[in-house]
Amino acid sequence: MALAQQRFWHFASHRQLILLALPMILSNITTPLIGMVDTAVLGHMGSSHYLAGAAIASLILTQTYWLCGFIRMSSTGLSAQAKGEQSNESKSRVFWQSCSVALVIGIAIWAAQTPLLALGIHFAQPEAQLLNVIQQYFSVRILGAPAALVNLAIIGWLIGQQKTKQVLYIQVFANLLNAGLSILLVFVFDAGVKGVAMASVAAEYSILLLGVWVAVRGMGLQMPRWDLWRWSSLAQLMSLNGYSFVRNLALQLCLAFVIFQGARFGPLTAASNAIIMQFFALIALGLDGIAYAVEALTGEAKGKNDTNEINRVVLRGLFWSSVVAGGYSVSFALFGQQIIAILTDLPELRVFVAQYLIIIWLLPIVSHWCFLLDGVFVGLTRAKAMQNSMLLSALCFFFPSWWLLQAYENRALWVALLLLMLGRGLSLGGYFAYLYRGGRLIG
Repeated sequence: MALAQQRFWHFASHRQLILLALPMILSNITTPLIGMVDTAVLGHMGSSHYLAGAAIASLILTQTYWLCGFIRMSSTGLSAQAKGEQSNESKSRVFWQSCSVALVIGIAIWAAQTPLLALGIHFAQPEAQLLNVIQQYFSVRILGAPAALVNLAIIGWLIGQQKTKQVLYIQVFANLLNAGLSILLVFVFDAGVKGVAMASVAAEYSILLLGVWVAVRGMGLQMPRWDLWRWSSLAQLMSLNGYSFVRNLALQLCLAFVIFQGARFGPLTAASNAIIMQFFALIALGLDGIAYAVEALTGEAKGKNDTNEINRVVLRGLFWSSVVAGGYSVSFALFGQQIIAILTDLPELRVFVAQYLIIIWLLPIVSHWCFLLDGVFVGLTRAKAMQNSMLLSALCFFFPSWWLLQAYENRALWVALLLLMLGRGLSLGGYFAYLYRGGRLIG
């Protein structure tokens, strides 16, 4: 027991985890901060419909890309395991296969731009003036779809190789390029809303080029061979992607259910839910950083066939995830009212959101388990378990709890979301314990 405690508190191991997590946390923070420049540019174009239209068009794409997040997850897990195996051939295979699959999906999204835009417009129901802006922005921004999808694979691969500093540098460069080009194209070349979209596309392709350069020149990857694209070689990657897609889709449906059901209770409720979602996004900045580090370290340990190290990584990850979650919860308890005041200056809305402060306080404490354990199972490349956990939690926790509590209207939705997160943490944690005790973690 004393030896196990000594290994858990091993300073270098905790330092390694934190040094991997911090660049990803900073990377997560820079994107919305630099994105504010785009908002400011659009907001100074003389009419609010430019900002509103670009926001709707961007949302259509970002939600589509989010559903394709399985590309990053599978790339990270397989890359980390290849690092543990210390096999350049495996590293190269994972990189080129992940990028190839991502490129095909990205081209498919570009080819399907007409029905994709029509679907987004159907849900948004924009007025004629907004529709024109949406179409202009979308027609340019969709050109970046192949790069955006390949970037998921590249970033995932770099995280698996524990190159999170390089990920941070690439993201910061691309975000600064995006901001600079937006200002240049709109205010110097008068390119309008299309100029903002062009800047985003340029940033996406810059990430692709820099990512490939770092991987090939900086890490000595082997050039791809034709046999990498045989189905027998791609089977594991495609299986992981399939399970992860179902998991992402189920989660997205639950989040969309909260937004759309909440909107039925009136504009004040819809606005308050948008603010609470901002708290949720803020929580994700920190918890995702810890989860990414755990993905890389767990996958490396699996590649080395070291079950005990996997367990130690999980325990260290839970420790730091708990620290971060506790910090969030305490901060929200002390400064929740002030954060709400920053997000809105409407007195009625501030009072309304304040009624949900208990939900906001609980969100990080309840959610951090599933964030962390998702990272563990990404590293273990057990996407099927993640899919099953999500489906179980949605069908047995989220929807039943909402149905039983729907008399409480909007509060029922947030209680249901908390229970969804709790269900995911419990099911994944229970399954991990089952695998560990049965000696089945590596298999």
